[in-house]
Amino acid sequence: MTRRTKTFRLAAVAATSALVLAACGGGDDDGGSDDSSTPSRSDGVLTVGMLLPQTGSLAFLGPPEFAGVDLAIQEINEAGGVLGEDVVGIKADSGDTDSGIAAAETDKLLDADSDVIVGAASSGVSMTVVDKIMSAGSVMFSPANTSTDFDNGDFADPDLYFRTAPSDILQGAVMANLLIEDGKQNVAILARQDAYGETLAEEISKGLEAAGSTVAATVFYGENAQSYDSQVAEIAESKPDAVVLVAFEETTTIVPQLVSANVGPQTVSTYFVDGNTADYSADLPAGTLAGTKGTIPGAEAAGDFRERLLTIDPSLTDFAYAGESYDATIVSALAAITADSDAGDKIAEEIPGVTEGGTTCTSFAECADLLADGEDIDYDGVSGPIELGETGSPTAASIGIYQYGPDNTYAAVNYISGTI
Repeated sequence: MTRRTKTFRLAAVAATSALVLAACGGGDDDGGSDDSSTPSRSDGVLTVGMLLPQTGSLAFLGPPEFAGVDLAIQEINEAGGVLGEDVVGIKADSGDTDSGIAAAETDKLLDADSDVIVGAASSGVSMTVVDKIMSAGSVMFSPANTSTDFDNGDFADPDLYFRTAPSDILQGAVMANLLIEDGKQNVAILARQDAYGETLAEEISKGLEAAGSTVAATVFYGENAQSYDSQVAEIAESKPDAVVLVAFEETTTIVPQLVSANVGPQTVSTYFVDGNTADYSADLPAGTLAGTKGTIPGAEAAGDFRERLLTIDPSLTDFAYAGESYDATIVSALAAITADSDAGDKIAEEIPGVTEGGTTCTSFAECADLLADGEDIDYDGVSGPIELGETGSPTAASIGIYQYGPDNTYAAVNYISGTI
């Protein structure tokens, strides 16, 4: 059963974060752009590239993200398109940081004159291609980047990078408060040793410690680790009352090792994050994850939205980041109409404005009609209010809390809304 809360008061992090109410990882922060040297190009057709995971450690996120973009393009074109022309969509595989295919796939999208590239899912992958995309004058609009790096350094200045997913500051705070609400006092964190894992571990720790809980151990493992024996042993030695696993597809290897060390989900309360809250019904013995909880940024995918997604991809069973992908596409199209141009730099100038401050609208057709009447608009999407701030990141967002059943699939139990 799903229940909603009106607001989420983050008592655990009030002293340590700019978060006021009720978040996949990055790299360095040297990817800003120089607007004066950004080329402006337009061919009259809005082309949306999709740099999303078809392979690699986040491949399970690809189907709902592709479906979200495809659905948006379909609905935009059914409503008359953009600038009198149908929007064109082009797919590419972002892979992951191990495969390193994103650069070549990005070239494919840019060669096809993509004005907006929706992706990547992984912040680490985005960091490898963001300069290439922005230097070409195209918008990079990620539906799933949660690294705090994108709100710091060069990225804090207005440029061609945007995202519909909130920073890990929010997900970390929500996870910390979830642990506190569940009465956990001695929490161990096992995380990937990359910007994603390190940032989330840090934010979760901040919240726990601010509330007086103890972080029993924070243990990291390499992205390409062949074994997790020593890390799992360290977690077990800390004798935690809860384990937070910040991971990707390696979850299917780590969980059985945790079970063997008597710190698995049926012995110690276990928590996942957006990188590994997935369907494990075919990967782990029935009952392994029963009771495990996870967090995923984003509002609830409403029933009608899911039905529309299933017309695009009937095989969908996971809807994570579908709403964020859909909204990134809709916002880009509305910005192109406002700019009266499909050029990336012109679209970028209008993206924040169509998400705040005007007449509220909730569909492309409705918003486009308002724009045709000369009205300012505030698009509220299927993923939430969006409200993109000066760094191109959401200033208001939701985090879903999910729980696993005996079949190792998960269902929503709560949604936390708030501002950053």
